[in-house]
Amino acid sequence: MIDFQVLVFYSFALLLVGAGIGVIVARNPVHAALFLVLAFFSGAGLWMLLEAEFLAISLVLVYVGAVMVLFLFVVMMLDINLDQLREGFWKYFPIGALVALLMVGELWMVVSGRDVMRTGQGLPPAAADASNTREIGLQLYTTYLYPFELAAVVLLVAIVAAIALTLRRRKGTKYQNPAEQVRVKRADRVRMVSIPATGKTGE
Repeated sequence: MIDFQVLVFYSFALLLVGAGIGVIVARNPVHAALFLVLAFFSGAGLWMLLEAEFLAISLVLVYVGAVMVLFLFVVMMLDINLDQLREGFWKYFPIGALVALLMVGELWMVVSGRDVMRTGQGLPPAAADASNTREIGLQLYTTYLYPFELAAVVLLVAIVAAIALTLRRRKGTKYQNPAEQVRVKRADRVRMVSIPATGKTGE
């Protein structure tokens, strides 16, 4: 009889793989973003099985609650041409499928290794008062401090690039200048027009 924890793991794993495939094959960018949300939730479930509650909650709150909402806004603001996106899909599909098969084979070789199968065996269970938030903080700001700072710089560059792409002036776009709105006067908005009387009355 299969263990319940193993069953939950394979359920989340299959959902994660299916959601990842949906992100790739979805024709609508909004649908792809929703598949990515499902992938994040599935990944959070796997983190919960590993007793990493802080990472699971962070994945849901940060990525699903903030990053994906921002991504959807950017997708809707860029006015992406869906027909143009679909043109080269089947052209590069064989190469993409070959790369995907190679990646799956490499992952399978790593996961099915003896060292990976023995990972975690013989370790005592975590104490009731153990805080994985504290342990992550100690590792993040001591051992992995420089990679953490490098990731912060990369994210900053990505934010600047996203703002530059969104606020660039293109033909046919409408935008408002807040400085001109503040300096507006009544004479700029209201104009009195004198209409002479025609002298005719309705019958």
